[in-house]
Amino acid sequence: MMYILKSRILKGVVTRHIDPKLSGEIESAGLELKSLIRKKFARSLYIREVDTGSCGACESEIISANNPIYDIQRFGINFVASPRHADALLVTGPVSKNMLVALKKTFEAMPEPKFVITLGDCALNGGIFKDSYYIEGPVKDILPAALHIPGCPPTPMAIIKALLAFLKK
Repeated sequence: MMYILKSRILKGVVTRHIDPKLSGEIESAGLELKSLIRKKFARSLYIREVDTGSCGACESEIISANNPIYDIQRFGINFVASPRHADALLVTGPVSKNMLVALKKTFEAMPEPKFVITLGDCALNGGIFKDSYYIEGPVKDILPAALHIPGCPPTPMAIIKALLAFLKK
């Protein structure tokens, strides 16, 4: 108990104030995204996420997109555990040799119509892992990627904006 108290005193307040401008931007983009998802899918958009060998930063941003600040679930985007329930496959990281078969099987298990989203620079071209001996290559060489969300890692707002731009097409 004393360790926790001492740590808290030394660290101080670690939460930060959320800029009202960011809140407004999230809300307006999110409501537009929700409207587009309802029009295109007549329900929520279900995404199955697969990490094929990333450093974990993209997953952290996906988790942040689901936190109370961004809360993308309220805009109609849900992450599912089974590819059989998914509309989209979200892939992070370069495709490592041990994840190649799993990635293909996940994609094959998804019902039609389906599409692939790549997230982060590693999924696009291998990123810092590009010339590693254990990397099969970028996702686009293995699956038909419909959307790429750039960044290392992309922020939750960048994820929302990229999905919004994609669904506007």
